[in-house]
Amino acid sequence: MDTLSAFVRGAANRGRPMMIFDWNKAAKIIKARKPKTASAGLSGDWEWTGGEIYEANRGPVPRNETYTYLASTWATPELKIDDDMIDCFIMEDKVPKEWSGTSDVYWPQSALDILQSEETEYDLEREL
Repeated sequence: MDTLSAFVRGAANRGRPMMIFDWNKAAKIIKARKPKTASAGLSGDWEWTGGEIYEANRGPVPRNETYTYLASTWATPELKIDDDMIDCFIMEDKVPKEWSGTSDVYWPQSALDILQSEETEYDLEREL
């Protein structure tokens, strides 16, 4: 998406609630599906907002090795698991208190705890 189009969409949606990438949901899906890779980005704007967040052989990709911008009033945050694209967001007013910021959140402790937990079964139907 070009800069002017992004500006117009942003202006048109000013004041609307933000959709924030849901790291806890992503962690549950990654834990259950065991993908080779996982990426996150905003629908229709992956070129500018998306990046790899997980690799099977090493786990979460460090923030300094990728780029993501994962909050928007108009573009849906998505999780790409191998070749599957999944809407993966939580509304700003529902974001856990321990997450600082909105688009700045990157692998919060709650999501890392899910990845490292002994629990292996999650109700994916409910998550999707």
